[in-house]
Amino acid sequence: MTLLVISPDYASHLLPLATLATAWQERGEEVIVATGPATASIVADFGFSRVNLQLGRGSNPGVIRAEDQPAGEDDALRGFFDATRAGMVETLRFQAEARSSDLLYEPVEKAREVLAVVERTHPDQILVDHLAFGARLGLDSAGIPYGDVVLGHPSALPIGTEVYGHPPFWPAAFEPPQNDLEALRALNESVRDSFTAEWNAALAILNPDARPSEDAFAEHGTLLMLNYPEALHPPARTATLPTHVFLGSAVRTEPADPEVEAWLAASAKRVVYVSFGSFLSVRSDVLRRVADALRPLDVRVALATGSSDPAAFADAPADWLVRGFLPQVTLLEGAALIVTHGGNNSVTEAATAGVPQLVLPFSTDQFAGAAGVVDAGVGIALAPNTATVSELREASIHLLEEGGAGTVAARAQSLGEALRAEPGRRRAYDFLTGQTPPASPSRQ
Repeated sequence: MTLLVISPDYASHLLPLATLATAWQERGEEVIVATGPATASIVADFGFSRVNLQLGRGSNPGVIRAEDQPAGEDDALRGFFDATRAGMVETLRFQAEARSSDLLYEPVEKAREVLAVVERTHPDQILVDHLAFGARLGLDSAGIPYGDVVLGHPSALPIGTEVYGHPPFWPAAFEPPQNDLEALRALNESVRDSFTAEWNAALAILNPDARPSEDAFAEHGTLLMLNYPEALHPPARTATLPTHVFLGSAVRTEPADPEVEAWLAASAKRVVYVSFGSFLSVRSDVLRRVADALRPLDVRVALATGSSDPAAFADAPADWLVRGFLPQVTLLEGAALIVTHGGNNSVTEAATAGVPQLVLPFSTDQFAGAAGVVDAGVGIALAPNTATVSELREASIHLLEEGGAGTVAARAQSLGEALRAEPGRRRAYDFLTGQTPPASPSRQ
């Protein structure tokens, strides 16, 4: 049996998809990954075969810098970073205005390339990143079934009156003016309509008999898979989802890192892991504030500087571990707290490890993800641009509290135990091979 994995050329997308695919690999089945060259080493590290498929202009092998991107993409990335400094609505507005070129790149050509890959590899099952719109367009136009994996927060698939790009909920730390929210929604509705028109135009070329979409952002495969813990999702929204399965998380196995393992073993002090992921680590101003907040506490800090200048943290305490990249899963296994931007990989991996979360969301579905962490009682969310050193320190102290069942740490630990009992890769395999029936609205 052969599994085909279709992923954009971004490490943050490929890593969870590849982790799900290990369930096929463990059973001796073939795994082929269709993605771009920037992530070829990740495919090789997993021991999978690769066919070349470049679904978009940009790429990200692990840490992203504007100067590493193609002409045009570099300026767009700098514009995005500038928008995060302005705030929640400004960032979401910037992303809405860039959305069509980001998500539906050369749709007819890419759809046909995907179909050519399917024809060449003859897969028994297919896993596709939900945000690979060009790939899903091709599969939908040909009536090919596939596992549609929503790697971000489930709100990446709008339902009911929701509009893609407009968060259905966010933490109380953010209080955008109502008129700004109304203008943002109107912009996202306009983008939705133009995106849908572009989707339908491409679909008509690929399959003139296909039914046009009313909202291309709301399109999804029949085998809908949510890479997210159901416990962090609002029950009322869960009840309105189309037929689906919650995977919990796709926690990867990392190669050994002797330096990190020795550092973890060197002291009994509690560990705080700090990372803003591959994109938002550029916000060294916020990382610096977090470092200043943690400095007086009786903890050791593992700080991933990412695309920030390491010199900004040259004065870190001697027992801290400061590197450009750190093995997140390994550190979470030994951490008492994570300070994160709220990317879905970070949120779900921390939840699986049973680690409390201090979430500082900057963009996209990070706001909804942060709200889920807060509502489930496993973390605190603050606004990254305005949270002071003292507020960050106070939140960290609260999350580091140890005690009875009512503490955040105890709730996080309980959630982690439940998620580890049934790994996401096992759920994905059973669902895609028909061994586990999906949940549907009528059964919620």
